[in-house]
Amino acid sequence: MMQGVRLIACDLDGTLLDEAKRLPADFPELVKRLHTHGIVFCPASGRQYHTIREQFAGISSGIPVIAENGSYVVLDGKELYSVCLDAESVRSILAATGALQRQKADFGVVLCGKRAAYIVRHDEAFVEQVTPYYLSLELVESFDAIDDEILKVAIYDFESSEHNVYPHMRQFSESLQVVVSGSNWLDIMAAGVNKGTGLLALQNALTVSRSETAAFGDYLNDLEMLDGAEHSYAMANAHPQLLARAKYIANANTENGVVRAIEAMLAVI
Repeated sequence: MMQGVRLIACDLDGTLLDEAKRLPADFPELVKRLHTHGIVFCPASGRQYHTIREQFAGISSGIPVIAENGSYVVLDGKELYSVCLDAESVRSILAATGALQRQKADFGVVLCGKRAAYIVRHDEAFVEQVTPYYLSLELVESFDAIDDEILKVAIYDFESSEHNVYPHMRQFSESLQVVVSGSNWLDIMAAGVNKGTGLLALQNALTVSRSETAAFGDYLNDLEMLDGAEHSYAMANAHPQLLARAKYIANANTENGVVRAIEAMLAVI
């Protein structure tokens, strides 16, 4: 199963990380073993690049990162690929979210730039949900004066992003990429941007083919990434659409499923 694999792309939340958002204790050693076999491990997440880099600090120098759901890819510490939202799209999204918030909908908006993430909702409950995903975070009074390249608009709904916010945001699906990326998160990016396009950019840079790629995921924002890998794994606790699409099923993240699957692969090399 593992023979010929040169790249492993892996989602973080709900996939590699445990319920406390921690990396498995034996993961650093596993990455070293992968590298001895010439296999590159790449975290692929809706999280911010700065957050992912910090989480993997010390595990491996130069580890590639697919951040912000594929809109930002970094290789060897340098930007390899990015696709930003145009200013008019950002204004339209913020106008729509503002109108919905005036109806007392309970959600907050994160404007995700290359330099930092920005929020205008400053209450403790919202900041507590945002902080784990955005290490470089700025609390601002208005989105109007932000000077940054915007990769994504992320929305955190305190109940359900799929049922509450998405029906109001899918109006942008004709011109932008709108994806439910977690039970509480929804992300809006430039048209055609997803973890699959980020993975393709990395594959091209490393001259790695689809048949030489494995991928792990658990939610709807992982679908295209799994499609871009011959060896596609959905976690046992994944969204039903991933379970239907993936070639293999790995144990749940609560059972260290990614590590166990990779160890099984290495055993047959």
